[in-house]
Amino acid sequence: MCREEAAELSSLKPQLDELGVPLYAVVKEDVSTEVQNFRLYFKGEIFLDEKRRFYGPRERKLGLMAFLRVGVWMNGLRAFQRGFMGNVLGEGFVLGGVFVIGRGKQGILLEHREVEFGDKVNIEDVIRAVRRISQELLPLEMK
Repeated sequence: MCREEAAELSSLKPQLDELGVPLYAVVKEDVSTEVQNFRLYFKGEIFLDEKRRFYGPRERKLGLMAFLRVGVWMNGLRAFQRGFMGNVLGEGFVLGGVFVIGRGKQGILLEHREVEFGDKVNIEDVIRAVRRISQELLPLEMK
């Protein structure tokens, strides 16, 4: 399901490039050729965080009970219907997230932490947050 979200975020790449904002992914492991396969869906730069420091002092996880959640099954069905197939390689219980981080002292402009597997960020929210980065950089007379 993260491949689906990666593809949607990658669809913003032309707009991000125009605004001068890079697109990055941080992954926790490189099992077999997983990062290489992920590149088919994600058009930005991919960083491997083997020590999982980006994931915070406490990783957010869902255990096997997650598969009892209706939302997880609905998200999986949606991804499957859109042609996105997952895999069962590696440790797949860590929840992900999407952040738009501004320049300098702007800090985090958008924070989306997955609540359950397949809980995607709203793409419109992402582009609105990205535009806030570029707006803050314009001289006052141009705003």
